[in-house]
Amino acid sequence: MTIVEQGSGPAPQAPSDLIKETTTQAFMTDVIEESKRQPVLIDFWAPWCGPCKQLTPTLEKAVLAAKGKVKLVKMNIDDHPAIPGQMGIQSIPAVIAFVNGQSADGFMGAVPESQVNAFIDKLTQGVTAPGEPNIAEILQEAETALAAGDPATAASIYAEILGFDAANIPAIAGLARCYATTGALDQAKQTLALVPESKRNDAAVKTVQTMIDLAEQASSLGPVAELEQKVAANPLDHQARFDLATALNAANKRSEATNHLLEIVKRDRKWNDDGARKQLVQFFEAWGGADDATVEGRKRLSTILFS
Repeated sequence: MTIVEQGSGPAPQAPSDLIKETTTQAFMTDVIEESKRQPVLIDFWAPWCGPCKQLTPTLEKAVLAAKGKVKLVKMNIDDHPAIPGQMGIQSIPAVIAFVNGQSADGFMGAVPESQVNAFIDKLTQGVTAPGEPNIAEILQEAETALAAGDPATAASIYAEILGFDAANIPAIAGLARCYATTGALDQAKQTLALVPESKRNDAAVKTVQTMIDLAEQASSLGPVAELEQKVAANPLDHQARFDLATALNAANKRSEATNHLLEIVKRDRKWNDDGARKQLVQFFEAWGGADDATVEGRKRLSTILFS
């Protein structure tokens, strides 16, 4: 599934569909029932209310900018006093947000535009506008492809997401991970450089950075066969075993890499300032918490550490 397919549903709603006046009789349909599809704001106002005239244009602008994630329904309390009376509205303007058929939040007074925008952003967090791709679902599709050993397909999906939302951190990290998985470290680093400094501690970003660090570390080592010979000749050569584990991880031989690091931990936990355990934890971070090698490795490490 691609963004094009995901967004091929109904066209975005016209402004006339997003903003309307309601009545006491239509309140149930326009607000309660409609809020089960997307959040609805009801603006209680009156013609004589000066602050209402200030707030309404700001509300309308913000609702139109949300492109269908929220609707605005206006009610003249002079013509329709029953609903505001039931809701205990004592001063206007008053804006109440309805979600899933119930009042969820609100504010009173002619608040500034920035506050209105923040209110709507909070209310619509995670809401998909009509005709807009569901990024969360598409990201999951890319993750599934990558987990299935198809980084090319995953990369194309991540790239398509970035075409729609260039600042999407999970997609940037995912694309970088695809490159790292295939050994294209320079492209992985270039992609990861798109992440702003403030987002560098994002878990997905840190995972890819760890993958890159481990791959670069492995590239400076000798061939796996030579390292295996060193370990066979001297099983107590922890540095050779450590290097062998790093090289095996780069070759995607996770179980063997785990075995060698656990062997160091068993023989000499304090070697190289607990270096074997720390390296294994880095492996787990790069592989992901749900990976079979991570799950099994954590169990075996715990058994050694707490036996």
